Amino acid sequence: MPAADSALQQEVSTLYSDHHRWLQGWLRHKLGNAFDAADLAQDTFARILAGRSVSDIKEPRAYLTTVARGILINWYQRQALEHAYLDALARLPEPEAPSPEQQHIILETLCQIDAMLDRLPAKVKRAFLLSQIEGLKYEEIAVQLNCSLISVKRHMKQAFLACLTLVD
Repeated sequence: MPAADSALQQEVSTLYSDHHRWLQGWLRHKLGNAFDAADLAQDTFARILAGRSVSDIKEPRAYLTTVARGILINWYQRQALEHAYLDALARLPEPEAPSPEQQHIILETLCQIDAMLDRLPAKVKRAFLLSQIEGLKYEEIAVQLNCSLISVKRHMKQAFLACLTLVD
């Protein structure tokens, strides 16, 4: 094993052993659930290891908290989306309810759409949601967003192109 790999492995091991228990406790306090806290703590370390050199981290707990907070927000958004979907399913008559496999596919697709929308600029996302969820016409969206009709059309084009990338 090259010396650089050995040094990196030692840095990772030290970061994990010094801070994993603390991070998991912090997440357990936020979630009130040890199982989800353990999963999110692992996700936090995995994201850090995939994203940057461990030796660059000067304040480990502050950095871990920042990364974990982002993962926690995504987790809450996914939970809210899942609950909304399951509530909508519960209101369907029995013969119309999709199979468990279809439910899983639909939920994953909704999460992909939600993540895609989060990557869009705020006005583009807002225009898309006003059009697709609220059913507003482009002229009404322009008034709502206090922008021109051509801007709304550009926003919608950008949002629809982003949707097409999910289809590919």
